Amino acid sequence: MANPERRVIFRTVLIVAAVIAVIGGIKLWREHAARAAQAHRGPFQVSVSAARVVKVSWRSDIHTVASLVATSGVDLTPQLSGQVTGIYFHSGEHVKKGQRLIQLDDSNQLATLAQDRANETLARINYQRAQHLYAARATSLAALDTARADEQSAKASVANVLATLAKLEVGAPFSGWMGVRQVSLGEYLSPGTEIAALNVWNPLRAEFTVPQIQSGLIQRGQTVYLTVDAFPGRRFQGRITAINSQVNPNTRNVTVEAIVHNPHLRLRPGMFGEARILVGAARKRLAVPTVAVTYSTFGDYVYVIKKHKEGSHELQVAVSTPIKPGHTHGQLTEILAGLHRGDLVVTAGQIKLRNGTPVVIDRGSAH
Repeated sequence: MANPERRVIFRTVLIVAAVIAVIGGIKLWREHAARAAQAHRGPFQVSVSAARVVKVSWRSDIHTVASLVATSGVDLTPQLSGQVTGIYFHSGEHVKKGQRLIQLDDSNQLATLAQDRANETLARINYQRAQHLYAARATSLAALDTARADEQSAKASVANVLATLAKLEVGAPFSGWMGVRQVSLGEYLSPGTEIAALNVWNPLRAEFTVPQIQSGLIQRGQTVYLTVDAFPGRRFQGRITAINSQVNPNTRNVTVEAIVHNPHLRLRPGMFGEARILVGAARKRLAVPTVAVTYSTFGDYVYVIKKHKEGSHELQVAVSTPIKPGHTHGQLTEILAGLHRGDLVVTAGQIKLRNGTPVVIDRGSAH
C-alpha cells in the first residue's frame, strides 16, 4: 500500500507545481505585455492647466485698510429737558437744514412769552410818553432814562423766552439722512439723550494710515481707489485732501484723509474697506497668475513646464523653480526673479506634481 500512496502524493505535487507554473507564466506574460504597452505609450502624464509668463505695465501702489466717515455727522440731542410733544421725521429719511425734527413741551414758555410781550408793549408806551413829556419839560431826564431801561429790559425778557423756545425745538443743523429714531412721543428727555443720528452721505471721508516709510509717497490730490465687501467688484474713486501734521508715535503711522464721491448713496459712514493709492510711474513687470505661485517657508516656487526626452519619447515635465514674488494686483503676481517672459507655468494641478513629473496640458488652458 505504500507505493500507491507515494504515487498519489507524487502526482498531486506535480499537478500543483504545474498549476503554479502556469499561473506564474500568465502573470509574467501580463507584466511583459504591460511594460511593452507602457513603452509604446510612454510614461504616465499628469493633466494640468498652464499659463505664460507675461510682461505687464505696472504701477507701484500702497494698500491699506480705510474707514468711511461722514463729512458732516452728528448725534442729535436736546439742549433742555422736556417731554416730547411732537416728532416730525421718519427713520432713514432725508431732511433739510432747519427742518423741525422734535418738539418738546413749551406750554409754560409760551405763556411766559405772552406776558413778557405785554410788558414790552407797556414799557414801549411808557418810554414814548416819557419822551414827549421830557420834550415839553414836564419830566426829568432821570425819569426818561428809567423808562428807556424798562423798555430794554422788557425786550430782553422776550428775547430770553424766544431763545428757550428755540432750544425746545430740535431742528436739523444741516441737510442729510436721518438714522433710526431713538425716542417716542410722550417720552421725557434730558440733555444729552440721543434722538437719532444725522449724516451726510455724499461725499464721504475715507480715513486710513500709511507707515512712515511710505509717507513721502503720499501727496494731496493723489487718486485713491476704494473697495468694500458690501459691493464686490465695484471700485469707488476719491482724492487725498489732507495728511496729518504728525506721525503717531505709538504706531509710526501717519493718518491720511480722502474725499470719496458717493452719488448713488451706496456707501455708508462706518463701512471699512481697502484703499489703494497709485504711486510712481508705470513700469514693465513680469507677472504670472497668482494661483501659479506656491508659498513655502523654504522658499516660494512655481512649476515651469519644460521639454524632456526620455528614450524615443519627447515629454513635457514640471520643474520646480524658485522665484522671488513681488506685489499682487488683482489676479496677477509680480515676479522679481526666477522666470523669463514666455515661460509656461502650471496654474492648476500642482498638488499632484513633484519635480520632474511628466505632464499634459489641458487644451485651452495655456495662453
